Amino acid sequence: MLENQIFKKVIKSFWPPFILDKIFNVFHIRGNEYLEYPVIRGRIYIRNKGTLYFGRKNIFNCGRNNIIGGDEKFNIIVSENAKLKFGDNVGVSNSTFICRKSISIGNNVLIGGGCKFYDTDFHSLDFENRMSPYLNNIPDRTVKNRGINIEDGVWIGGHCIILKGVTIGERSVIGAGSVVSKNIPKNEVWAGNPAKFIKKIDYI
Repeated sequence: MLENQIFKKVIKSFWPPFILDKIFNVFHIRGNEYLEYPVIRGRIYIRNKGTLYFGRKNIFNCGRNNIIGGDEKFNIIVSENAKLKFGDNVGVSNSTFICRKSISIGNNVLIGGGCKFYDTDFHSLDFENRMSPYLNNIPDRTVKNRGINIEDGVWIGGHCIILKGVTIGERSVIGAGSVVSKNIPKNEVWAGNPAKFIKKIDYI
């Protein structure tokens, strides 16, 4: 019954058959878990070798279905042994998630168009290690990966970059175009490159 409900939701998005095949291969063969299949408006690229989890009532706006993000694709890339989790009531537009360790998106989170979530440095700061894959064909094992945690109720404006090891506290707001490289407490507004404290939010 669950598979039939999922199939109907996917068909409603009017994707071509080769996209449907790719999605179903990812969701049914590899380590994916979901309470409810997300609403996907447009095309999404998923490459999952770890665990990908979806909660309830997630909405993903992809490509031209979100004019704020421009024509960027929605990308989800999860490496082996890594875990990317979306909670309930999450709205995301045209963003990219590169998960090599862990990325956790809480409940009631909104993420604007063109955002990037990188829980990895991709390359070492050390020159010899950084160039090893290119000069010696030897993988760089010194790259640092640290998890990202976005807590409940967070709002992240368009075109932000969230870097490895960052926790954004409950109901905090990140201004558009910010680069977040350190932890942010709950109920605060931060913005800029690097992101800096703007003000407290007084919730009733």
